[in-house]
Amino acid sequence: MVTTVVNDARIADGASSQPADGTGRHPRAGAAAVSVSCWLALIAIAVVWGRHLLDRGVRLAIGAAPLSGRFGWRVSADALIPVAFAATVVIVLPWIAARVAWVQLVALGGVLSIAWAAALSRIDGSRALFSPFYSPAYLQTAQTIHNPWVFLSQFVQRIHSYNSHARGHPPGMELLLWMTARVGLAGVGWSTFLAISGGAVAGAAALIVLREIADEHQARTAAPFVVLAPAAIWWSSGDAFFAGVSACAVAAVVFATGREGHKSDRQALLGGLLFGVTAFLSYGLVLLALIPLGVAVSRRRVRPLVFAAFGVVPVFVAFRAAGFSWPAGLAATRTQYWLGAAGGRPYNYFLLGDLAAFALAIGPAAAVAIGRLRDRRVWMVVGGAVAAVVLADVSGMSKAEVERIWLPFVPWVLLATSAFAARRRPNDVRFWLGLQAASAVFIELAVRSPW
Repeated sequence: MVTTVVNDARIADGASSQPADGTGRHPRAGAAAVSVSCWLALIAIAVVWGRHLLDRGVRLAIGAAPLSGRFGWRVSADALIPVAFAATVVIVLPWIAARVAWVQLVALGGVLSIAWAAALSRIDGSRALFSPFYSPAYLQTAQTIHNPWVFLSQFVQRIHSYNSHARGHPPGMELLLWMTARVGLAGVGWSTFLAISGGAVAGAAALIVLREIADEHQARTAAPFVVLAPAAIWWSSGDAFFAGVSACAVAAVVFATGREGHKSDRQALLGGLLFGVTAFLSYGLVLLALIPLGVAVSRRRVRPLVFAAFGVVPVFVAFRAAGFSWPAGLAATRTQYWLGAAGGRPYNYFLLGDLAAFALAIGPAAAVAIGRLRDRRVWMVVGGAVAAVVLADVSGMSKAEVERIWLPFVPWVLLATSAFAARRRPNDVRFWLGLQAASAVFIELAVRSPW
């Protein structure tokens, strides 16, 4: 391990390899150009098509298609904050990632990712990170709960009376906020803390899984890309918290597939329990089970899946005993979904537009990395996340706002950036990391997002 870290430090400090063909051109430069071109083309088509539909009067219910919000370029001195932060991270973090102890890197990555989200939000002002939580969402619904048993038992019948966030999800988040309020943790500040810490935990959990299924060098390479994820723009939403819980669920089951005996069983049960909690935070996140399922199949470990399934059961039983049926809630949400803005949103456009929004959330470096990724172990995770995105897309239950809704899928796709480890060229890593950060700053400057 010491040798690996030392070698990585030497590589990150300036060692590089010559192009294999001796022409002075990087062998994969053409492939990278194609990947970025496809990434840009997808986004451009979604923007132009969306503008065309809006001009024709089609009700997209978004003003900056494919993203929610509206276009509104603004430049101020506050924009220098994320620029300076990103420049520092791009220069320093790859070097640090190759040298510090693994636990320190994971902790540092979490802190820096929170700082990145805060720095990006400063473009919209000092309170921009908190302001979305004042809008009608989970917190406002939680504040109306007087009796949790009555709330849960009547949730399906009264779903039409709640705000769009409550109507679109199970009642798990509202119940959590009600419970924490009972011990003095309440309000916008607490909701903001849950969201941004969830985003940070999701990235850390994904990196830990990458180290488990592949190797530490690849995880160290991916760490800076997870930190500077453009998706941090939308961390001021409950979906960032969902990302943290679901990522811990995935990590626990993946770890169980690599262990034996009682330790494996306990980890699988924990993972199943967390998957159960995840299911009552967001219906669509059950798709993340594809990741540990793929890893378990590749490792030929069925037992952890069985124990994980047992772990899910108590959560469903507890909610059902309290009066809330998950299938009935899903059916009611689906009805409300089609009665709302989704009913007028064209399926064909959002089939492509949602993918474009997700492409913006993961950034251009992820697009290049996916093209370069050859490690089958990493593909089991990245491929599972991509499959989840595709299923969510074709379901038609995620029309618009996916830059927020699909936040839990982002860190798993970003693990593809571990492919940059094979190049052993520090400047190559820093170039793509810089482009990743630049895309995030550009989005934040150009789009006035509600989150």
